[in-house]
Amino acid sequence: MILNYITSVILIVLGLYTVCTKRNLIKIVLGLGITDYGINLLIVSIGYNNGGTAPIYSSDLFNLNASAAAFVDPVPQALTLTSIVIGACVDAMALALVIMLNRRYKTTDANEIRRLKG
Repeated sequence: MILNYITSVILIVLGLYTVCTKRNLIKIVLGLGITDYGINLLIVSIGYNNGGTAPIYSSDLFNLNASAAAFVDPVPQALTLTSIVIGACVDAMALALVIMLNRRYKTTDANEIRRLKG
């Protein structure tokens, strides 16, 4: 379980390092994706419960003695699924913008594109 937390922190730090230090726009977009994957892993790890089962009630499983601790929390899973879809759309849009910038300025270096200098 602790390995999930360590891996998610490594992914988040690696993605943020890539975004902050690289000048190539494609590498920056990949860094954003790596950060997104690390955050998704962290959210799923927080919602995990050792020995937990799916929170599905049926007539044969429903009894008053069932403990809520025996179930895995479904909210982080739903948030992660939503985050994956949104992250894929953001990555696709960012890569489309990089392609348009590459066509206009003939480079993907953020320092060479005059309107992206900050």
